[in-house]
Amino acid sequence: MLPSGNQPSAPIGAGSIDDWPSKDLIGSDRSGLPPAGETGDVDAVLAILQQVPDPEVPVVSVVELGIVRDIDWQDGQLVVSVTPTYSGCPATEAIEQHIVEALVASGYSNPLIQRRLSPAWTTDWLTEAGREKLRAYGIAPPVGSASKRSLTGQSDPVVPCPLCGSEATERVSEFGSTACKALYRCRDCLEPFDYFKCL
Repeated sequence: MLPSGNQPSAPIGAGSIDDWPSKDLIGSDRSGLPPAGETGDVDAVLAILQQVPDPEVPVVSVVELGIVRDIDWQDGQLVVSVTPTYSGCPATEAIEQHIVEALVASGYSNPLIQRRLSPAWTTDWLTEAGREKLRAYGIAPPVGSASKRSLTGQSDPVVPCPLCGSEATERVSEFGSTACKALYRCRDCLEPFDYFKCL
């Protein structure tokens, strides 16, 4: 069983605290780390879910996105807790269905998906591998820590262009291809790109 509760926890599969995607997380971000030695069937399930892509950004998996929050067995039934990126996300039901289909295809009968809304998902839960895949795909990953920015009132971050690496970028629109992204433009290579908002 992986940790659950009302406090934010490390992304499942993220490893030790030194492997977290952002090095400037505040203390509350670092609570609830999985205890050492949690292996076995959980790892097998994680390997399956690592192959389930996010339907809106298929380059990252649901594990890399950080929405898989808990894996447990209750009375012999596999239970996977999933936190949507936001409560109205139109892809939530599709993601849950894809997870069930992947698990059933791998031999897990009648898996149960529990939708967990608290604590709310944050881009701090994106894994480092997920961030790199976003960048390679042409989407600028979130800059900094969402929780730290909300507490300290940090201004809009400098968003490097994922195409050429230039920091000479500007926001064109608050919304990009989806509600969780903003549209930016690079003033050096002149290419537009999506920025995955820090949420």
